[in-house]
Amino acid sequence: MNSQKTYRGTGPLASILVVDDTPANLQVLAGMLKDRGYKVRPVPSGKLALLAADRDPPDLILLDINMPEMNGYEVCEHLKADEKLMGIPIIFISALTDQLDKVKAFAKGGVDYITKPFQMEELHARVETHLKLRQLQIELEATNAQLSKVNVRMARDLEAAAKIQETFLPRQGLRVPGLDFAWIYVPCDELAGDGLCVIPLGDGKVGLYVLDVSGHGVASALLSVTLSRLLSPPSEPSSILIRDGDRGGFDIAPPAEVAAHLNRLFPFDPATEQLSTLIYGILNAATGEFRYVSAGHPGPVHLPYHADPVILESEGFPIGLTDEVYEERSVCLRPGDRLYLYSDGVPEAMNPAGDQFGNARLLEAIAHGRSEPLQKSVATLLEETVRWHGTGRPHDDLSILAVEVSVASAVAEQKPQNMDPS
Repeated sequence: MNSQKTYRGTGPLASILVVDDTPANLQVLAGMLKDRGYKVRPVPSGKLALLAADRDPPDLILLDINMPEMNGYEVCEHLKADEKLMGIPIIFISALTDQLDKVKAFAKGGVDYITKPFQMEELHARVETHLKLRQLQIELEATNAQLSKVNVRMARDLEAAAKIQETFLPRQGLRVPGLDFAWIYVPCDELAGDGLCVIPLGDGKVGLYVLDVSGHGVASALLSVTLSRLLSPPSEPSSILIRDGDRGGFDIAPPAEVAAHLNRLFPFDPATEQLSTLIYGILNAATGEFRYVSAGHPGPVHLPYHADPVILESEGFPIGLTDEVYEERSVCLRPGDRLYLYSDGVPEAMNPAGDQFGNARLLEAIAHGRSEPLQKSVATLLEETVRWHGTGRPHDDLSILAVEVSVASAVAEQKPQNMDPS
């Protein structure tokens, strides 16, 4: 059927196929409908009706029931079995007045039932109603088809965007002597507002960060990617992790300076109301010192080799809110120690009762994974968070980045000194 066809008063005339084996009935119906401005095609049998409908599908069919060779019910069944014709509204017109006949007509796919003899005003009203409904149905199908194409294209674009986000995650096979890394990144939607990475800075130093942009969807993901580009390896022109050195060349930018740089670049915009938080630090593999800054982000968890985990201080304001100076802090990681950075989606995960996972459970889960390999311990923390949340997708992105100082790095410290035999 031509989906562009409109009806009487707004464009081309509606086409009605009238099917009745009685010539007098055909003549009366055709004449009355033509007087109302419809384009009418009368046919005297069910078989001819199927041929006519197949050749030029009408907008509506008026169908008698009692006909030789093929009755109206059979005609309706054939029409509804044809994908091209199944959407055409069929109004039965019959002298049969039994309730079961009407029920059968609707069961076969009819949209209405008019008993003979009928009033022309009633017939016209019902025809007009079902033509309008059919037109609306056609428009809705066209709109749905267009939306389906848009959704497919959007899904493809979102998938491509998600792959771009993944390029800013730690690269596979990253090796830094004396350090092991593990991470998990679980967006709550197609695109995430979180970001995390491990960036080799040279001289045995690595940068670690987890960032979190408020909200979800495209806007948050775009800002997250923009921040991640600025926090990219020093080899990238966009990186702000290095600065010009006093004697030429480049120096590693201190964490507080990196946060201040972002704070200048991304002032808070009341129009979008987007906030960004960040935990960024530099770990010296040789000394175990981790110098870090927090911009409104949850504090790292330090898991000493032989002690309980603790949440480190993390005072600071989100990116772009004020011009106050960011303060750096430091912690010394010894062989066997672990450090966990994470987004607020972990401690703020809610169970069905509305209770948060919280810091106490966070520390308990990290302590529980102490004896496990680093990657397994990160997976354990995620599992505990998801179990607490219950069924369904998490309400926020879940990002966890962990580092462990290898016990093997302490071998040099533990070697016995040469003793004077005297």
